[in-house]
Amino acid sequence: MIFHLREILLIIVFMCISYEHEAIAEWVPPHTSVVAPVNKHTDSATPLYSVQIMTKYVNMQFIHTNFLIDVDAPFTWSDCIIIWNWYQNSCPGNTICTSPVSCEEYQCTDVRTSSSYEHSSCPPPTNSSTLPGWGYCTCPVSVVNPINGSCGEAMLNYDEYAFNATDGRNAFPDFYGIYPNAACAPSSSFESFPANVSGVMALSSSSYALPAFLFGAFPRSFALCLPSVVSATGVLFLGSSPYYFHPHPDVDIRSLLSYTPFVKHKDSFGYFISVSSIVIKKRSIDVPANSTTKISTIEPYTTLRTNIYNQVVRRFSMVTKRIPRAKPVAPFGLCFSTFTNGTQVSTKVPDIDFGLQDGNKWTISTTNSIKKVTKDVACLAFVDGGVSSEHAIIIGTFQMEDNFLVFDLVNSTLGFSSSLLNKGTSCTSFNFTST
Repeated sequence: MIFHLREILLIIVFMCISYEHEAIAEWVPPHTSVVAPVNKHTDSATPLYSVQIMTKYVNMQFIHTNFLIDVDAPFTWSDCIIIWNWYQNSCPGNTICTSPVSCEEYQCTDVRTSSSYEHSSCPPPTNSSTLPGWGYCTCPVSVVNPINGSCGEAMLNYDEYAFNATDGRNAFPDFYGIYPNAACAPSSSFESFPANVSGVMALSSSSYALPAFLFGAFPRSFALCLPSVVSATGVLFLGSSPYYFHPHPDVDIRSLLSYTPFVKHKDSFGYFISVSSIVIKKRSIDVPANSTTKISTIEPYTTLRTNIYNQVVRRFSMVTKRIPRAKPVAPFGLCFSTFTNGTQVSTKVPDIDFGLQDGNKWTISTTNSIKKVTKDVACLAFVDGGVSSEHAIIIGTFQMEDNFLVFDLVNSTLGFSSSLLNKGTSCTSFNFTST
């Protein structure tokens, strides 16, 4: 028998009715956020990261779907089909089925006009398609593949996702449902994606991204911690919570965070901060005023506009003279030999500090600045973004690995830890064992 998340929640509601009204009024949920594992994928052209979500309840257990994490996407979309009468058990067993949004509903117009993908190659959607037996037009919307930039078409829907609740220490066996307007795209849309990844999870500031559908005790906030390895999972928290990682179960990660405000950027649902300087061993490299710094979960390495990049490479080269050079390996411009005459050479390098507008600094230490590309070569993991790059800086995922980031949409601030490895823990240290 197939159970849908809405049916399960109805059962829970009916069970709650049997309790004293006073007890219900006084009851406080034991959790302030929900949690999901984050995976690193290296079977694509560049490393990518997905979050694993419970999407369908079949034979008394959930099907798990991996969604590519995208902090720019205006709405979530995945490999699924829309069926207007799914409640009549007409959905195939291993297929994710959802309810359609009609082209006459306000969500259709709203997504198309205010929360759509902006891409020159996307044709304007039409209302010509219908579902057998439904009698209403569906709502086609444009989607853009974040990996290769290709444009496609998806059908807007009413979706349902389930997450494990958490108190910040453990995952709980009870779950919390989130019901976003998402979209169904054909399986062919995900051919360029890593294996077993069949969706795009929108974590942007859009009113149709997942954080916008957090209600009640959960504020519009999420915390993201990308793993640096494929053998263990990082973590995504939705909502507000204390955060505890092993081996320091009594240290709230929030006590390790610094904060900086988000900067608004027109025509974008992504996240931007203001970096005023890049400091390498007490020497400051100024970033032009009014420049934008973008945070990306798709770009693998931090890119710098050419004039900034050249200064960073020049300065970094000066402070690492002791390390023998190697021939540059694309896309990097400064590389080091990790072996000399058969002896391993240390690639411990000075920190790179991103000076922020409020006086705080985001420190990029060796593990996030030096990328080992072969057994004998390691490179400075910053990339030349070009002379006319729209953004002066794009912070890539390599620099975000094992950094704890809190995206607070209520207060419009970014909380950041710098490297957790320097604090004796990592992004793979959350206890997902249910209690």
